[in-house]
Amino acid sequence: MSKQDYEVVIGLEVHAELSTKTKIFCSCSTEFGGEPNSHCCPVCTAMPGAVPVLNEKVVEYAVKAGLATNCKISNLCWQDRKNYFYPDMPHAYQVSQAREHICQEGYVEIETEEGSKKIRLIEIHIEQDAGKLNHGQYGEGSLVDLNRAGVPLIEIVSYPDMRSAEEVESYLRTLKSILEYIEVSDCKMQEGSLRADINISVRKKGDTEFGPKVEMKNMNSFKFIVNAINYESNRQIELMEKGEEVLSETVRWDTTEEITLPMRDKDSAAYRCFPEPELLPIVLTEEYINSIRDNLPELPEARKTRYMAEYGLNEYDAKQITSSKYMAEFFEKAEAKCKNAKIVANWLMGDISRKLKEAELEINEVKFTAENLGEMIELIDKGTISSAIAKKVFETMFETGKEPKTIVEEQGLVQITDESAIKEIVIKVIENNPKSVEDYKAGKDKAVGFIVGQVMKESRGKANPGTVNKLILEELNK
Repeated sequence: MSKQDYEVVIGLEVHAELSTKTKIFCSCSTEFGGEPNSHCCPVCTAMPGAVPVLNEKVVEYAVKAGLATNCKISNLCWQDRKNYFYPDMPHAYQVSQAREHICQEGYVEIETEEGSKKIRLIEIHIEQDAGKLNHGQYGEGSLVDLNRAGVPLIEIVSYPDMRSAEEVESYLRTLKSILEYIEVSDCKMQEGSLRADINISVRKKGDTEFGPKVEMKNMNSFKFIVNAINYESNRQIELMEKGEEVLSETVRWDTTEEITLPMRDKDSAAYRCFPEPELLPIVLTEEYINSIRDNLPELPEARKTRYMAEYGLNEYDAKQITSSKYMAEFFEKAEAKCKNAKIVANWLMGDISRKLKEAELEINEVKFTAENLGEMIELIDKGTISSAIAKKVFETMFETGKEPKTIVEEQGLVQITDESAIKEIVIKVIENNPKSVEDYKAGKDKAVGFIVGQVMKESRGKANPGTVNKLILEELNK
């Protein structure tokens, strides 16, 4: 059999840290960073007698996430103690929702090569995060930092509806975009604000039973997730081809060797869970749920449709720009400055996206502003600089954050529009390239392009391209 005879089955458990100012059961700060154990109190460090109080914003944000992902919202749910021990879990249990979840049975629609596909959600529930172990560089021990202990999470659990690494990436990017739009999480994967546990198994095509499940824990990079899924699915297929057993286990992704390494066997025994005795049930009225629904912001799909109608963007450009809340906001601010939506979109889809990818940055992390981009486009529209010069201006703007006008003035990049000055350059170039003139007169129109390039080179890109073309043709046709 070949790899094409097997089907990969993938489900995800996505953890998103909520953007509340305080933790789930106390008033300690959720701000990222800080000195170890400086954002702590008796509640989040599990001191005897400390009583938790549920943060109302956590409930509101969870309901927002549920409504934005087409979930049914529970009118009555509660929190449970999920008993297990980790060194960075001071309670020796996690307060989560094991049985009755705040959001149930939703879906997220993704784009695949075959078209749109619904990835079903089993649930979204709220829970507290654990602390963090800082391991010694040379294995001399580990120190516990409890700043993250008690930071509120939502866990978004999907059905095993995905069949490839590409579908998983599309699902995660769509989910990330939704959470950013409704402003319940900053989704900074590099800070652990969005991370996924990936459950993957392989079966022969046509089989209905799932194969042994392997879980990859705490993945927080699209690149690593795609690579890990491709490696692990191939590993399981190779074992099945050899007639060997695929073990149901938890593994980690080694980013250096790019392989999965076993951590522990999957324990089939259920966690010992029971309702948290120190917290009251969560009771949500339809009025409360509807008030949150009525105040949901514009979501990516709706904004994409609006951009096509309002700005005349094609579907592809509109989808790419609105897939990121920050990119969409950047687009609108730049367009408001220069009133040229198509050119703004071209810059965002072209040079800006290229630089962001190279620098591994998000659009909201760049040094220049959306208004700077709009100002640069205005300079092009006014003929102050050419499109070629604009690329030089953009590179400096990206590196330094300086305003376009300042860059143009400092580097002397103002476009030459004086016909007499350009004509002098054109005549000089034509005289120095008699072969190109012969080629043009012989019917080889490409020779004009060469002469144009030489004129632009001679003028250091500052000659107006339209004027250059006109004057070259006038001289050649004399």
